[in-house]
Amino acid sequence: MRTAWPLIPATACDWLDVGDGHRVYFEDAGPRDGLPVVFLHGGPGSGCKPSHRQFFDPTRYRSVLVDQRGSGRSTPFAGCEHNTTRDLVADLERLRVHLGLEAWVVFAGSWGVALGLAYAQAYPSRVLGMILRGSFLARQTDLDWFLAAGAGRLLPRAWAAIDDALGHPAAIVEEVHRRVFGDDDALALAAARAWSRWSGEVVSFSLDHAEVDPEPSAGELIGKTRIEMHYAQHRYFLEPDELLARAPSLPRVPVMIIHGQRDITCTPDASLALHRAIPGSTLEILRTAGHLSAEPAMADALLRAADRMVDVLGPHG
Repeated sequence: MRTAWPLIPATACDWLDVGDGHRVYFEDAGPRDGLPVVFLHGGPGSGCKPSHRQFFDPTRYRSVLVDQRGSGRSTPFAGCEHNTTRDLVADLERLRVHLGLEAWVVFAGSWGVALGLAYAQAYPSRVLGMILRGSFLARQTDLDWFLAAGAGRLLPRAWAAIDDALGHPAAIVEEVHRRVFGDDDALALAAARAWSRWSGEVVSFSLDHAEVDPEPSAGELIGKTRIEMHYAQHRYFLEPDELLARAPSLPRVPVMIIHGQRDITCTPDASLALHRAIPGSTLEILRTAGHLSAEPAMADALLRAADRMVDVLGPHG
C-alpha cells in the first residue's frame, strides 16, 4: 500500500485580499513548472494542513493549499458575512489569477467536492482534471442522513448524547446555529462541543481505534462550528440538487471519484450519482475505507489517483 510523499516546505505562504474584509491564506509548494493542483478542504470550516500536500509527487506537482473564507488561518476567523459558496468560488479564481496559473487540477474531499464542482461549473476552462474523495453534494438527503435519518440510527448512543446535550430540539442544525450565534458564551461552547463530538463519532465510524485530537480552544471550536452551521442553515447556498443538475456544464477532463464504502459522513450513493452524471469519469469504491483521507486504503487510492493524473496530463498540464 502506498504511503505519503515526503513533506516539502512551502515556497510561499501568504494571504490574498479577496474583498469584503476577507483575506484567504494559501501555501504554494513544488516546482514552478509542475502540474498545478489546488487542494479543497472539507467542513466547511476545517482548513488545510501541510500534510495535505503529501498526496502529490513533489517533483511533478505544484500544489496549492488554501483555507476557505473564515477557515483555518484566513481572516477574519469564522467570519460569516459575505461568506457563501459563490464567494468561495470567486476566491479560488482570484487565487488562480494571482498565482499566474492558466488552469489547475482540483483535488477535493467531502464539502470540498461540492465547492470543487461549483468552481468547475463556473470556470470549466480553468480545470485540467478532478480527483474527488467522499463526495458531498449538498442535497437535503445528505444533510438528513448525517442527522437522525441515517447516521443517528447507526450510532444511537452518540445521537442520544447530542440530542440530550441540546435539550431534544426539533431540529439539531437550527438549535446549534441559534446557540453558537447567540450571546451566551457558555451555551455556545456547550453546543459547539456537542456538535464536534457527534461529528467526530460519525467521521471515525470505520475505525476500530480512532485517534482523539486535543480539543481546540473555546474560540476556535465555536468559530469552526459557526462556519459549519452558517453553511448548513443556508443549505450550502445552493439550489436543491444544483450540482448534479449542472453536471453537463463540467469540463470534459479526467475525473477520478473515490469513496469509502464504510463512509457514513457522506454516503457512497453520492459518488455513484456523480459518476453517472459525468461521462468518462472513473469511480473507485473502497470496501474497507471510511471518510477520512488519512485512512490507509483511502490514502493509497488518492496517491495512486494523483500519480495517474500527472501521468495523463503531464507535468505542465
